[in-house]
Formats: sequence, C-alpha cells, structure tokens
Amino acid sequence: MEPVDEQPWSRQRLRSNNELLLLEHLRGVGTATRAELARRTGLSKPTVSSALAALEQGGLVREVGTIVPERGRSAVLYEPDPTAGYVLGVDIGRARLRVAVADLAGDIQARVDVPNEGTTADAVADAVAAAAERALAEAGVSADRVVHAAVGTPGVFDAESGRVRYAVNLPGWGRAGLVQQLRAQLGGPELSIHNDANLAALGEYALGAGQGSRLFVYVLVGTGLGMGVVADGELFTGAHGAAGEIGFLPLSLTSPDPATVAAGRRGALEDAVAADAIVRTARELGLPDAPTAKAVFDAARTGDPRAQQAVAREGERLALVVAAVSAVLDPDLVVLGGGVGHSADLLLDPVRDALHRMSPLRPSVAPSALADDAVLLGAITCALRSARPAVFERHATGSG
Repeated sequence: MEPVDEQPWSRQRLRSNNELLLLEHLRGVGTATRAELARRTGLSKPTVSSALAALEQGGLVREVGTIVPERGRSAVLYEPDPTAGYVLGVDIGRARLRVAVADLAGDIQARVDVPNEGTTADAVADAVAAAAERALAEAGVSADRVVHAAVGTPGVFDAESGRVRYAVNLPGWGRAGLVQQLRAQLGGPELSIHNDANLAALGEYALGAGQGSRLFVYVLVGTGLGMGVVADGELFTGAHGAAGEIGFLPLSLTSPDPATVAAGRRGALEDAVAADAIVRTARELGLPDAPTAKAVFDAARTGDPRAQQAVAREGERLALVVAAVSAVLDPDLVVLGGGVGHSADLLLDPVRDALHRMSPLRPSVAPSALADDAVLLGAITCALRSARPAVFERHATGSG
C-alpha cells in the first residue's frame, strides 16, 4: 500500500505556525514592519509578507501607519487587530458586582459596577447578566463577539459536578445548574469560573505588585479569607482547585468543629482574620461604635488606642497566615489585598514585626497595587489567555 501524501497538510500547518509566530511576536512588541518581523523571527521576507496578508485578511492583524527612515523606503507598520474578538471579566463579590468588556489588547471598552443586592443565587446571576448586557451596550459590542467570559467568585469551581463549593458568603451559590444558567444568560460565550483570590493574584502578576515575581502569593482579606498563588506566571490551584483555601486552616487542635467543616462553612482561620473578626476584637477592647472593619481602621488613624490595638492583633493574625504560607511555598512576595488590604498602611508594620518574631522565613510583604480592581483585571487577563488562541484557531481552521 502506497503511503499517503501528507505534503498539503504539512504546508498548511507550516503556514499556520508561521502566522502564529508573527502574531505572538506582534503581541509582544506592539507594532513592527515586515523587515523587522523577518529579522526578529528568522523567517524570510516573502514568508512574512504572505503570512501577514493572511492574518490581515482574517482580521487578526491590521495596518497602523507607516515609518519613514532617514534612508530607504517607507515601511508599513502592523499590529494585532484588537477588535478581532472581545472578552468579559466578571467579579462577583458579596458587596459589589463588577463587569468589564475588553478587546484582545486588554483595553477596557466599558465597565459596570453595581451593588450586589441579590439575596438568592438566581438574583445574583440575573444581576450579573444585566450588568454584562449594559456593559456590552456601552461598548457597542454584540454578545456574539465575546469569545470568552471569565468569572471570579468566592469558593472553588468543581468542573466534574459543575458547581461552586465553599462559597459560604454567597448563599445558594453552589446549587446545581447555576453555572449553566449564567453561561446562557451571558449569551453563550465560552465561560470559565475561578476563585476570586486566584484571579486577583493573576491580575497582580500581570498588571500590579506581582510583576516580575517568580513565586508570589496574594492574600485576599475581606468578607472572607482567600489566597492565590502564581508560580512562573501560572496559577497554582492544586489537585482539586482548592489550593489557597487557607480560611480552613485550624487555629488549634480542637478547632474547627468537624460539623462546621462537613457543612462547608467558614473555617477557624477565616473566622479569626476576616473583616468581622476585626470588629469583634474592637468591641472586646471597648470600642462599641465601630460597625465595620473600615470604621476600626479609621478610628486607628485618628489615634484611638483601642482601635490601634485591634489593628495590631489583626496584623499578628495575618502574620500567622504569612508564616504558614512561607513555610510551605517559600514565596518571594506576599501581597495583601481585599477590603482589609486597603488598610495596608496600618497593617504592614504589625505584620512584619510579628512575622519577625514568628519565623526566620520573611518574604517581602506589600499592599495590592490594583485594590478593588484586582479580581476584575485578573478575570480579563484570564479570559484573554483563552480568547487569543481561540480566535487564532478559528482563523487557522477557517471556522471564524
């Protein structure tokens, strides 16, 4: 039997590889001419010209201007076409919902922030869908142009069951069918669900305090307690997606109550570190008129000794978190974020002092550079990582 001639397939694959190489290079440098692309990639000028023509025809690359050198002919500048597709980033927090539409360059086209007033899981999903519809309308982007939507939420998404586990601060959020319902309400794009602290960590790595870090940890302290780990630019999520659920760490051999763990409720460390713990501590210290963690921090800034003591205790508890994480992961940086992390100006010194007493392992501890936007920007970053290759795949297979 004669061998099958695979030459046409090989040529097509080679062309596709060349196009992908040029597209990825353009994404890295922003703009370039044919000659620059040939020089930097090692491809011949005719090959570059042919690949650019195919990418331009497919809507993935566009001309962005010309460059006129002191000597020689003017040359056309090319860049990736950011309108080849769009992504949605969604941050579902207990207090607020944030939704943004971004193009393939990562530039936000529209953003909607609204209070999370949903008292049921269905109401929250409806509010997310409404915010996304509004954001798309403001951006002038139809839902069918959205390639990928990445959603940040408390808890851990279980891909096998299609449910979110451990989202104790969003009642009913783990019910069956909710993720499928949300996907349909968003117009049916490819959808991924991620832990909010993981996305915040990814956002900080791409755009914030974690840039350039080999291994860093983002600790989200707010209504709950979570952690995201980024190693060599990639999220580390563990065998079941639960890496970073540090709220379940026990504070003693007798806590937490096994029934509490079985029910998926808050863990002992989360109870001791999250925002409401700061309020409890302040009240125990004789500060009854501080209804929120923010009020406690505000009082500490005015010099109230009771509030300052409550903040110091929170710093010690966070230092325990940092010490435990450092002993296991050896990060070079720990970033404090979330609502409580907004008061890093008051917490950093107590955390560092307590860490110095607790452990010889002392990574750098820094405040979040993205503040409330960390989860949302991480969601966009995550969505782009899926959308860009998906858009190219459609082009390469002729299905776009």
